[in-house]
Amino acid sequence: MKPTESENNEPLDDKAKSALKVVFITLFLDLIGFSIIFPLFPAMLDYYLTKEGDSGLIGAVVRGLETFSQAAGGPSDMGIIILFGGVLASLFSFLQFVCSPIIGALSDKYGRKPILLISIAGIAVSYGLWFFAGAFWLLCVSRIIGGLMSGNISTATAVVADVTSVKNRSKGMALVGMAFGIGFIIGPAIGGFSAMIDLTEHFASWANYGVNPFSMPALIAFALAIFNFVWVLTKFEETLPESSDDNDRVKRSFNPIKLFATEAYPGVTRTNLTNFIFLTAFSGMEFSLTFLALDRLDFGPRQNAYMFLFIGLILALVQGGYVRRKAPIIGSKRMALQGFVMVIPGLVFVGMAQSVGVLYLGLFLMAVGSAQVIPCLTALASSYAPANEQGRILGVFRSLGALARGVGPLLACLLYWRLGSAISYYIGAVAIILPIMLTAKLPPVKE
Repeated sequence: MKPTESENNEPLDDKAKSALKVVFITLFLDLIGFSIIFPLFPAMLDYYLTKEGDSGLIGAVVRGLETFSQAAGGPSDMGIIILFGGVLASLFSFLQFVCSPIIGALSDKYGRKPILLISIAGIAVSYGLWFFAGAFWLLCVSRIIGGLMSGNISTATAVVADVTSVKNRSKGMALVGMAFGIGFIIGPAIGGFSAMIDLTEHFASWANYGVNPFSMPALIAFALAIFNFVWVLTKFEETLPESSDDNDRVKRSFNPIKLFATEAYPGVTRTNLTNFIFLTAFSGMEFSLTFLALDRLDFGPRQNAYMFLFIGLILALVQGGYVRRKAPIIGSKRMALQGFVMVIPGLVFVGMAQSVGVLYLGLFLMAVGSAQVIPCLTALASSYAPANEQGRILGVFRSLGALARGVGPLLACLLYWRLGSAISYYIGAVAIILPIMLTAKLPPVKE
């Protein structure tokens, strides 16, 4: 018997609503940390290259990329900048990939709240280091710490699974998606607009301590992380359900290979693979947007900020409105499929864009499609997993997503460098066909 609309829209209790508020803020700030740097990449790389030249870590990286470029017969100027950006962007996500399943499993053992507090504190430290990152090596250290601690996304997502049922889990995951969407609004906007405030112009002596033209975005992100820590400390109540066998959680393995062994649960492995392929293609195209916009339309940090502001606004509106209300009725699987279908022409339009209008049309379709795909795939992965494994399973899901966001920019930058922007986006569009095929064969969700 098909569930009625009222059954599918099962209300959330007060504890669930309170927990979801904490998750919303935590993920929102995580996405700020991930996306605040997006519109700054070309300008930041130019700053460190100009300041340090061939010396230090940045010099070694550039020399390695130049050698690779010459050996591969590729372009040397813009190509090296694109490859460099891909390497730096991937660093954060690769570390998140390693840590997400471990942090998720730790939250299964010790509880959600202590793990959230430790990871948020680490994120605050990373922003503090970025504020003083007058040298490129210190910027890399800050990104490493931020990547390690941002594995807490798996814990925050597990909280949603703790306080929701199968019937209303899509609603909860839509709120997670909305946090991502708003993070993409605020993060790049903070990065693009606040970078126009150079603290060294107002406080010249601060440069002696490593304060740089991009310290203002770091300062704002640091303040938000401190607020998040205090919020979780004072407002969040533990949501980890009592296990019928406490030893089940205590004995959970922290071997990365065993952590990824999700095959015992029908649908989890296929959903993880679908998410990985989609995010590899999508995140690669998403990251290379700033280089495409610079290449074709001469966009700078301010124009890039407006571009990501537009994407984030569409994500938030679709996830907070359409997905949250309709996913329980339509079903996560069907909604994910229709999202994939919308992403394909979006990638094509961006790939062919020679004007701002065509670019924004493609971005609109990409944002509307991905707004449906991401929360629905998360809900599916959660629904296929038992209650006492939500932290680990969703940790694996988020970790594979982080790996995709690590592989995607590198792969996209290589394609961009070798084949040009248009072909790389067309390849991304074709790649979306595989997630469509995988999603269509997912097993039904048990109520």
